[in-house]
Order: sequence, then structure tokens, then C-alpha cells
Amino acid sequence: IMKNKRAENVKSGPVTLERVAKLAGVSPSTVSRILNGTAVVSDEKRKAIDEAIAELGFVPNPVARGLAGGRTLSIGVVTQAIDSPFYGPALRGIEDELDSAGYSPLFVSAHWNPVTEGRCIDVLRSRRVDGLIVLNGRLSDQALKNTAKHLPIVVTGRSIKGGGLFALNFDNFAGGVLATEHLISLGHRKIAFISGDAAHPDANERFRGYTTALKNASIPFDPQLVVSGDYQVDGGLNATDQLLSNRRKFTALFAANDQMAYGAALSLHRKGLKIPEDVSLIGFDDLYHSIYVAPPLSTIHQPAYELGRLTASAILQMLADTKPTAVMPAPKLIVRESTAKP
Repeated sequence: IMKNKRAENVKSGPVTLERVAKLAGVSPSTVSRILNGTAVVSDEKRKAIDEAIAELGFVPNPVARGLAGGRTLSIGVVTQAIDSPFYGPALRGIEDELDSAGYSPLFVSAHWNPVTEGRCIDVLRSRRVDGLIVLNGRLSDQALKNTAKHLPIVVTGRSIKGGGLFALNFDNFAGGVLATEHLISLGHRKIAFISGDAAHPDANERFRGYTTALKNASIPFDPQLVVSGDYQVDGGLNATDQLLSNRRKFTALFAANDQMAYGAALSLHRKGLKIPEDVSLIGFDDLYHSIYVAPPLSTIHQPAYELGRLTASAILQMLADTKPTAVMPAPKLIVRESTAKP
């Protein structure tokens, strides 16, 4: 008889907290407090509630629970390309860190478009997220400061200060110096450079690192050995084709990210040039696949997964009214088989 009554209960409409309470023989407030971890009840009552939840298939609503405490337990994350080989691990890091704290991320892509980025932030705010993580992006500092008046924000890829704002930046300048100094230490003097998009602060910093290392080694800067890229594989391919068509000799090539280095390697291969026998090649980021290309790519390690975890940790600290302590690790030179003496 009891099983039949329970079966009827299971089938009678949507599963609510009130139904769990009725089946367990307790008040709805007791169930709510147990789910929130604020109730002290007997083992017998707790067991009855656990059995009722299991039998009814009740799934607590995190939004409703969060709203009761003034929060939705969600964090908005604005990335630029959700399928990016660099930002993918960063998103995973954000997800892992938030999950351990009971928060959920809402991911949106802005595609390096400031108008789209602004719209993404408006959408996330309409979803009542508790905070925002903005991975790089092109919104102005002032636009971010205005948003931070209403919502805490952690932003990467720039240096910015303001109320409700925390910036987490990687030392791209030092990374650019490291990559160039590595080539110089091998004996290279004709070092070509494929820059990233000039609208990206990190691209400009990597280029500044390149020119600074040349200057420190008393190597004249040759603008004909610098070609603009777009941080994409095709951009690296086209930029290297352009460098080779200029007939300006170089023995080493520094691509401002690994994706462009992949395209550069293909261009060199098509022209019958071997890496590193004819041209040494170094990238930046240390993407997962860089160790598996032929030959394995020398690069500058930028910990994307750690970047994600640190941004999530910082936003959680802000929500707890604690000053964020996150600091990005320093860039690290990874030497593989794509660089050698000229």
C-alpha cells in the first residue's frame, strides 16, 4: 500500500520542494535548510528527506536557491572565440574553479567585435549573473569601468584599475624578449617577426619585446623583416609567404603566437626550406599541439588553463568582499627541435 501511494505521488505533477517535504513528513523549510546546509536535524529526518529526493528525482534549483540569498550562483564569461585552441583550456579552468565553489559559468563569444562584446555583456546582465569575466576583448576601459559600477568584473589582457574591477595580465613583453634572446643566443642575427593584430595590447607588447631584445644585442632593427599577422594559421602562412617574396634573407622567424607559427611552418615547407636547418622557428603560447608538430615547436609558455582558474578565483574573492590575490606566472621559454644554430 505504501509503495502504491509513493508511486502515485511520483506521477502527480512536477517535482517540487513541497512534494519532497510532504513525502518525507517534514516542513518545506526544513528541506530548504538541509539543502542549503543550514539545518541541524536528526539522522532519521535526514534519511527520510534523502529517500524522498531520490524517489521523486528532485533536482534543487540553484537559481532559486541563489535568489533566496540575493545571488544566482552564475558567472558570465565573455570570450572572443569559444573554439580557440588557446581560450579553450582557459574556459575549462574557469569551469573547474567555479564548479568547486558551487557556481556555474555562462559562456558567450564576442569575436573581437566591441559592439558584439557590449551586447554579450548586456545579455549576461539580463541573466542576473553575479559577476563577469572578460577574456581580453576590445571594449574600452571606460566601458568596463561603467559596467563595474553595477557588477564585479575580472578582465585579462590589459592593465586597468577601478572600483569593482580586477585586471589579470600576462607579461607579454618579457615573453617577447625571451623568445628573441633565445634566437640571438643561438647565433641568429637576421630574425624575422610576424606580429599579431595591432589592436591587441598583448601583440604590441610581444613586438616591443622583440625590438628591445634586438636593441640590447646591438642588432639593427630591419622593418622589412616584420610582417603583420592576425593570430590565425592563415595569417602566419600569408605573412611568411610575404617575407619570402621580399627576398630579404633571414635565418630565424619569431611568430607572435603558435597558430601563426603553424602557418609559417607550412609556408617554409612549400618553399623547400627545412626547420631548423634553413630557418629556426619559435612561437608563443605553448598550445597543446605544439609539442606534436614536426618538428616540435619552440615557444613561450603561457598557462591558459591556469589563467582560467585564476580569473575564476579572483571573481569569487571579489564576491566574498576579499581583495583578489591572483598573479599570473612569469613567461617560460620552452626549447624544442624547431630552433638551432644557423
